[in-house]
Amino acid sequence: MRKSSLVTLAGLLLLTSLGRADEIKLPQGIKRMRVPADNPFTQAKADLGKLLYFDKRLSVDDTVSCASCHDPKKGWSNGERFATGVEGQKGGRSAPTIINSGLQVFQFWDGRALQLEGQALGPIENPIEMAMPLDDLIEKLNGIKGYREQFQNVFKTDATKTGVAQAIASFERTVLSGGSPFDQYKAGKKSALNETQARGRKLFFGKANCSACHAGQNFTDGAFHNLGVGMDAEESKRDLGRFAVTKLEGDKGSFKTPTLREISRSAPYMHDGSLPTLEAVVDFYAKGGIKNPQLDEELFPLKLTDQDKKDLVEFLKALNSPDYPDVEPPKEFPQ
Repeated sequence: MRKSSLVTLAGLLLLTSLGRADEIKLPQGIKRMRVPADNPFTQAKADLGKLLYFDKRLSVDDTVSCASCHDPKKGWSNGERFATGVEGQKGGRSAPTIINSGLQVFQFWDGRALQLEGQALGPIENPIEMAMPLDDLIEKLNGIKGYREQFQNVFKTDATKTGVAQAIASFERTVLSGGSPFDQYKAGKKSALNETQARGRKLFFGKANCSACHAGQNFTDGAFHNLGVGMDAEESKRDLGRFAVTKLEGDKGSFKTPTLREISRSAPYMHDGSLPTLEAVVDFYAKGGIKNPQLDEELFPLKLTDQDKKDLVEFLKALNSPDYPDVEPPKEFPQ
């Protein structure tokens, strides 16, 4: 069994222990979502999470919020090659989209966190992102009467690290995309895709082999693959991705397969933001990636014509939803 298949299986086994998310309205094409049994979804919890998500006071100098790098106006990413934190510090990876992240078990490009609850606090305390020590954050939130009251209302306690993580995760689970032209086509409305997109669909699921990794309701297998991105750099400068987590030789240079939903809204692409457009992404795959010892077996040069490439790009655009989750920031924050 392939390594990526083993990783996906592990994720599926984890999902079987989770609770259901009946209160979250799922869009067309998204048929299931599960939440951790110890963090059942409530709208009040998600509302609190929304406040925290957009509040810059969660950073050490009150300048950066979760939304700074995961902006609804920029595909829930930041429109730049790298994430930017306090004092303009830049990381070495692009900011992955929040869209449909509640459908995924493994979080971050290297999968070092499980579920949104495991991810939520990382950027807050990361010294080049929000740089806020968590103990200081909890003291700060409990010093804000409005937040203390909201935490009491939702969790029956003052603010805690666990409560912050669970609230933000609950909000992020509501950031969903579905009902795209592709979903409508799949549901029987054949006119939902134009001729170019329809040709692109056949390529995506056929000759181009995109669906080998971009599969299922969220167009991702949830696993990790080496495409060769960055593996042609000097050895000391290579980002080894999943290897840093597992220490497995086969994981060197492997990164999580991202969702393709709303993909045209979240440029630039790849874990290092090195490809500026979808056209560049298709060209990269058509060439078979960048050769290295751990290059994924699903990657090989494709004999795509210029028209094929255009058709694929147009199909990817057909994964955008007419009901894009363009969430507006709160007008007021707790005081």
